[in-house]
Formats: sequence, C-alpha cells, structure tokens
Amino acid sequence: MALLGLSALLLPCYGWAGTTVDAVRVWPAEEYTRITLESRAPIEHSLLSVKNPERLVLDLQGVDVTPVLEQLSAKISPTDPYIKTVRVGRFKPGITRLVLDLKAEAAPQSFTLKPAGNYGHRLILDVYPAKPIDPLMALLERSHAQPGESTGTQHKPMPDKAAPPANDAEVQAPAPETAPDEPQQPATKKTPAEHPAKNKLSIARLVTVAIDAGHGGEDPGAKGARGAFEKDVTLAIARKLKARIDGQPNMRAVLTRDGDYFIPLHVRVTKARQVNADLFVSVHADAFVRPDARGSSVFALSERGATSAAARWLAKRENEADLIGGVNLDVRDPFLKQTLLDLSQTATIADSLKLGKAVLSELGGINTLHKNEVEQAGFAVLKAPDIPSILVETAFISNPEEERRLKDDAYQNKMADAILAGIKRYFAGNPPLARAKLASNFSP
Repeated sequence: MALLGLSALLLPCYGWAGTTVDAVRVWPAEEYTRITLESRAPIEHSLLSVKNPERLVLDLQGVDVTPVLEQLSAKISPTDPYIKTVRVGRFKPGITRLVLDLKAEAAPQSFTLKPAGNYGHRLILDVYPAKPIDPLMALLERSHAQPGESTGTQHKPMPDKAAPPANDAEVQAPAPETAPDEPQQPATKKTPAEHPAKNKLSIARLVTVAIDAGHGGEDPGAKGARGAFEKDVTLAIARKLKARIDGQPNMRAVLTRDGDYFIPLHVRVTKARQVNADLFVSVHADAFVRPDARGSSVFALSERGATSAAARWLAKRENEADLIGGVNLDVRDPFLKQTLLDLSQTATIADSLKLGKAVLSELGGINTLHKNEVEQAGFAVLKAPDIPSILVETAFISNPEEERRLKDDAYQNKMADAILAGIKRYFAGNPPLARAKLASNFSP
C-alpha cells in the first residue's frame, strides 16, 4: 500500500479546482536569473532554501499542475549561471511544489506583481548569487584585458558543485526547513572634415562611459508594426557603441545590461556610480500612436518640468518601466535614497545639456531630428546627481520605415558612430577633470 501511494503521488494531477498558470518565462543573466509565473489571479506562495546540495523549494498554494507549468523545466538553459534543473509536481492536496536544483549558493527573492501593461498577475522568483558580482572589479578586469580578448560581459555558467543529485521525491514530500510635436526638417549632413576635434581627441586619463540599453527582460519597451522590440534594438546599438568606445585610447565603456533581462531604473543609475562613470548614455527607440511620427531626439534631466508635451509624455512612459519590468519594493536599496535625493544638480544638468547638444548634432547627420534642440523632462534614469546623463531616442520604432532602419545592422553602426562622435566632441570642449583614483566602489 505504501508503494502504491507513493507511485500515485508521483503522477501529475490535472483538473482540480485551482489557479492556473497561464505563462512561464525564464530570463537568465550573469547578474541573476528571473523566473516569472503569470496567472489570472494572485498566487500565494512560500520559499525555502535547502542545503547539501543547494536547492530552492517554491510551494504554490491552490495552483494546478498543468502542461504550461511543466514547461518550466524545458525553459532552463544548460548555460544558466545559477539554475541546473527545475522539477514540478504535486506536493500534497492544494499545494504544487517547484524544486530548483542550483549550481551554486544563491540569495533568492520572491514577490508578486499586480497586472501591468500586457501582463496579468505575476509571481517573480529572482535567483541572485550569494556573492554578488562587483561591477568595479569587472570593469577593471576588462580594462586590463590583453589585445584580442573580449571586453564585453559574457554570460558564463558557474561551475556545478560536486554534490549528489537531489531526490525527485522532494517534489512530493516536505523539505527541511504626451503627444510628440511635429518633426523638424533633417539637419544638414556633416562630414568628418568639419569636425577635426572629434577625430583627434587626447584624454589624459581613463574615461568611463556607462551605456544603458533601455528596457529588457519582462519589460520589452515599445513594439514596432513588424514585430521589433525596443529592448532588442537598444541592446544591439549599446553593444556596438561599447565596442567603439573600448577601441578609443583612454576610454572604456560599461553596459548596465548585456543581455535580455530586466534592471530597475535606479539600479541602472547605481551601476554607473559604482564604476565612477564620467558620462551616462541611455539608449532608447521612441514610439507614438501615430505611425508617421519620426526622427531622433536627445533628452536631459529637468528639475522644473518638461520642456514640451512630448517630453512630459515620454518621461511618464519611460518612468513606468519599473511597473512593467517588476521591482521588488520590499527590498531596501541603500543607493535608492542616495540616488534620488533632491540634490542640487544644476551643474550636472548644464553638462548634460552640452553633451546632449553634441550628440544631437551628430545624429542630425544620419537621421531626421524630431527636435532641433535637447529637450528636458523628469526621467528617473537620468537622476545621477554627479554624472552628466542623456537619453537618446534613436528613432521611432512605431514608424514602419524607421523600424526597418533600426533593425538594420548598417544603420545601428551609424547610430553608434554618431553617438561616439558626439561624446568625443563633448570631451574636446569639456576635458574630464583629473582624479586620484580610477574608480571607487559606493559600498552601502
């Protein structure tokens, strides 16, 4: 009888009256792996960490075991840095259990999100490493890489621990405890000969540029009529820009994300400050309800309000990214208060406007400008009080013609070249100040 009872428990059980998981998604990255369970009703859950070997046990109350939920196992990539396998099954009546076999010790976070954007209720499980990656050390290692070595962040899987496999019976038994304004006319095309400074720039010390690829992971950003996602376009351009900056003497770039995963807005700012960045450039692709809206734009932070209805509308949409991407509001981030304090940013904003003007001038050589001047609004991602910061809207992804160009590799290269030329033009007139240290780690 005991064997018969155990065998029965090992079988998936469908059809009982419970909550149904409508979608499962996995977002692996070097920094953390996110698992998302989407449903029509909120899911009550509990999370346990188990040692020897390292595992996580997630119990879902009143949730059916369905083929959709069982798909989660197949979505775990062999190259996932933190998760080895996931097993799903009925633990006991009314409770479905997920067991995650880990590759290393983890610091997990689980939380729920209310419906936002195109998503319903979501249960989020973020699997962070027990020892977080130090962005400063990562930047220093890349800065001292030998010629020919990759300077981009690679998603390398962490080595498995030499431990016996967990028992599959764990799944069944308890474990130990604004509307944009009309576009302007295209700017006059410029040739390299007109800007000798941008081709002959001497910088006395290593300059660090933080490049922020907008959106990512659960937050796709805007979507074009032909299916292009903003998060993919921005990452492609950001990577190309990083490669060009890394190829300049005494210049290095660091990406706030180098994969398809979500990063909260304030964390993007924090990352720039952790490596003591000299500049912060956030790359985006605009969208609007009218498909004829077109052109490139550059934005800086405003302390007093938006300079136009377009800027106000866009800032509101971008600042809502955390609602779509999903932020755990129960975690106290030591940098959040520091970053978003109402500090005097007059000098930084002035420098941001200079940087924005230089970049906008270069963008006018490859695309129509939506506005001929740098606009300002209250973008949360631009609120580093000590780093000149701009947000570049590369083009309108909602415009079919510009969507096609944004997906084109040659145009992405031109966009990266133009942004780099603007950065060099800015430094030609505003040399970076000397400092005693290359970078400092803003530890809590």
